Amino acid sequence: MSTVDQTHVWWRDADAKLDGWRWDHRYSQLPEFFFERVKPTSVTQPNVLLWNASLAEELGLDVESNDGVSMAACLSGNAIPNDAAPLAQAYAGHQFGHFTMLGDGRAILLGEHITPRGEHVDVQLKGAGRTRYSRGGDGRAALKPMLREYLISEAMHGLGIETTRALAVVTTGEPVYREEALPGAILTRIAQSHIRVGTFQFAAGADGGSGLQALSDHVIQRHYPQCHGNDDCYRLLLDEVISKQATLIARWQSVGFVHGVMNTDNMSIVGETIDYGPCAFMDRYDTNTVFSSIDHQGRYAYGNQPSIAQWNLARFAEALLPLIDSNRDVAVERATEAVERFESLFQNAYQHIMLRKLGFDQDHQHHRSCVDDLLTWMTDANADWTNTFRDLSAEQLPDRDIYHSDTFENWHSRWHDTLTTQSSIATAKQRMREINPAFIPRNHIVESVLESAQQGNLEPLLDWMEVLSRPYDHSVSSAQWQTPPETDFRDYQTFCGT
Repeated sequence: MSTVDQTHVWWRDADAKLDGWRWDHRYSQLPEFFFERVKPTSVTQPNVLLWNASLAEELGLDVESNDGVSMAACLSGNAIPNDAAPLAQAYAGHQFGHFTMLGDGRAILLGEHITPRGEHVDVQLKGAGRTRYSRGGDGRAALKPMLREYLISEAMHGLGIETTRALAVVTTGEPVYREEALPGAILTRIAQSHIRVGTFQFAAGADGGSGLQALSDHVIQRHYPQCHGNDDCYRLLLDEVISKQATLIARWQSVGFVHGVMNTDNMSIVGETIDYGPCAFMDRYDTNTVFSSIDHQGRYAYGNQPSIAQWNLARFAEALLPLIDSNRDVAVERATEAVERFESLFQNAYQHIMLRKLGFDQDHQHHRSCVDDLLTWMTDANADWTNTFRDLSAEQLPDRDIYHSDTFENWHSRWHDTLTTQSSIATAKQRMREINPAFIPRNHIVESVLESAQQGNLEPLLDWMEVLSRPYDHSVSSAQWQTPPETDFRDYQTFCGT
């Protein structure tokens, strides 16, 4: 085993055993139409390629070597841990606005693990084989998309944004076939929950809606216990989910993250970023930014993400209507009121972050105007999102051609003068460095390191992940990780990997 850093390990010990699992299975106590009990399909030659050592420590997992039991067997699904109870979850979803019955077509939940802190987390193997929900798919995953999810989800964690986590990537020794034969892999994903808005849509339609209350009670018990015992608990559940999503989307916007496929089956009810398919980070600021190769109309463009989140939450509210009030008209009125609050919740969260990104510690209209004017200039100047805020956070503004314009210089003078009225410039810029990342997963670097990894060289990927684990460390100066792509990279496209 060779270690590049203390967190992510290039694993080479074929005789390691993974212990420390403490299983619970609350989801499997729901009516059985919510899932299929199914075991992962075995693979011929599993090998642990990446291992998240720090996450394993948080989960209370132990790795023992040389006992003849392969850790790879557990993380590939070839060997089921004691007391695990694998299943595939059923759910529905609006995909690009069209309703479809879905489910885990290539992911299998081993169960809910109890951490040393007493928290319950889902452990899921992504790419573990076919289930009844595969809809003709092979149930497998290719190596590059699984490495991509590992990289981006851990980068999001480093940025302090709620997200699922990646525990491991295992190669299978078998090809998967997309446009061409590709090496296969399985990702071990850790989440607070894999329950989605689409799970509630499924519950509202399955078996006459008989499982809706059971699902809602399960979610309240596990994730929102503050709602338990209240006569209005289901409306409170709706309020809580709306609030979490408003905060999450505001944080996405603040770092230029574009999810790419915001279907209702990809919206977690606990406010975590989930399903890193055609996601990417915006370089130059453009609200129309789209990366997904299948988003032909720009439905999930960067600037549309708040409104799409509200649309998705309206679908969640529709599913909950029978529980909010027995009188449908009353239920619709109350649910509509809740969903309409999303816009103000999002705007408040977003403006709070944006004001902090410019060093303001108060919320005044002229401060907000300063934010708006900067964004207008960034649009006109094709300015880089991350680097602009990073440069403004520096003790001295770097001497770049893009900043030599009357528009920017006038804005910069007004912003600087405004900052001096509330605190010292040094104090303001220190606050700015705490919220403006110096590093994000640049798309051209993502492609470069993933290509190297697919060819067998993980060193560039691991080196970069070490940088991304400390994105707010402005003392690290490396043009290698900060330089935007060349102009010809602006047509960059991402793919779902299925």
